[in-house]
Amino acid sequence: MKNIKSITKNDRPRERLAVSGPSTLKDEELLVILLGSGSKSAGVHVLASRVLATLNERNGNLELSDLTRIEGIGSAKATMLLAAQEFFRRRIRPRGIKVTAPADVIPLLAHWARQPQEHFIAVTLNGANEVLHNRVITIGIANASQIHPREVFVDAIKDRACSVILAHNHPSGDLTPSEADKEVTQRLVQAGAVLGIKVLDHVIVSERGHFSFKERGLLGS
Repeated sequence: MKNIKSITKNDRPRERLAVSGPSTLKDEELLVILLGSGSKSAGVHVLASRVLATLNERNGNLELSDLTRIEGIGSAKATMLLAAQEFFRRRIRPRGIKVTAPADVIPLLAHWARQPQEHFIAVTLNGANEVLHNRVITIGIANASQIHPREVFVDAIKDRACSVILAHNHPSGDLTPSEADKEVTQRLVQAGAVLGIKVLDHVIVSERGHFSFKERGLLGS
């Protein structure tokens, strides 16, 4: 991985953010800016990739011990990252976003659309179709054996959710649902009906756009 000094100035994260805005940067590049510098043992890009991997493993719920276990992350960088995480939760979290169409949840899924592995996500909503939480359920190929209703609905029950929107990314970029995608969808729609938690949609996302089961009449009942 390149050292920050070896990268052309115009291609560095800070300079690109200033010119094109933060939405054009990858997650790792945003972490590079937050970290500011590397350590004696690793460059800032290496540290950013390590933090990102830990963040994904912990489903976005980092604790101080998670960060300080990362080689090259000391207490100063760890506390700064935790402060940023808490600030985000308090001021910019998705809670309260009202969903009236599949496109309304796409901003919440943009991060996962870029991931090289498939992530299956559940977005829980209250009776007013306002977002309560969005969580990663599994990482890997989404098939019926891996996506169990228990794993999808346990947090929805804790949230006292009235409905959920299912989502997963296709790293290939192809938005066409597979037979496994269809099977998982029908299984979860049926399970939600039993629990009284309606599945409003299943959305597939990639960097090319999104596919809505509801919009295509594939959600079933």
